[in-house]
Amino acid sequence: MNLPLNETRSIEIAQEIQSKASQSFDNAYRAALVLKGATYVQGFVAVAYGPSQPIEHAWLEMDESIIDPTLPHFNRATQDIHYFPAQHLSIKKLKAIIEESQEDYPEDDPLPIYGAAPYEYYGEVMLGGKDYLNAFQAAEAKCKELKSTRERN
Repeated sequence: MNLPLNETRSIEIAQEIQSKASQSFDNAYRAALVLKGATYVQGFVAVAYGPSQPIEHAWLEMDESIIDPTLPHFNRATQDIHYFPAQHLSIKKLKAIIEESQEDYPEDDPLPIYGAAPYEYYGEVMLGGKDYLNAFQAAEAKCKELKSTRERN
């Protein structure tokens, strides 16, 4: 089920946390700390009139909608952005993973989070398990569809 993107709330939270372009994981994490009842989501986006490959991305889900604090940096209409979730984390679990990662690997960025090893590799895209592979393949198919539509027009 694809949830609708709440453009108004996405823009509001982006302004509140002063989101930055190309920082979707950090933006979503900081927004999650502000929004009560949100779920942190990692996955991919396919963007019309954008790259021909999926973009690894993070956003929030709340009240049956997507809240994307990185939305203003896409400079695209909301109907041109397609979300493909791979992993959902409660805020409590997200905080615990971040804290543990910072203790164990203080020199590394704790985001994105890929779950427990062993990881599966697909191409040279990134780490992740079956859920990541499925989300990536769905987003990749959407990118091809968008590119084909763009070429026909």
